[in-house]
Amino acid sequence: MVKVRDLGLGFNSDEIVLFKYCSGSCHRARSNYDLTLGSLLRQQLIVPGPQDRVLSHPCCRPTRYEAVSFMDVQNTWQTVEKLSAAECSCIG
Repeated sequence: MVKVRDLGLGFNSDEIVLFKYCSGSCHRARSNYDLTLGSLLRQQLIVPGPQDRVLSHPCCRPTRYEAVSFMDVQNTWQTVEKLSAAECSCIG
């Protein structure tokens, strides 16, 4: 449960909404790509640049989203599409 104004989307509202998110590890879903990339990174056969963020494992991310509706301080209903996670899966 979070305040709408804390979402960082610029809405002025004192309402509290349910924000669902994905978390957890995905090591059981590792593919041959993930295993190979991890090995190459450990051996330093691939060296990421200073701005690169290379992940050698899948990430737990939303695969389906829900809209969230709330009333702003002007008593106007607002709806934000694709805000809250409805389903999560290992991606990558």
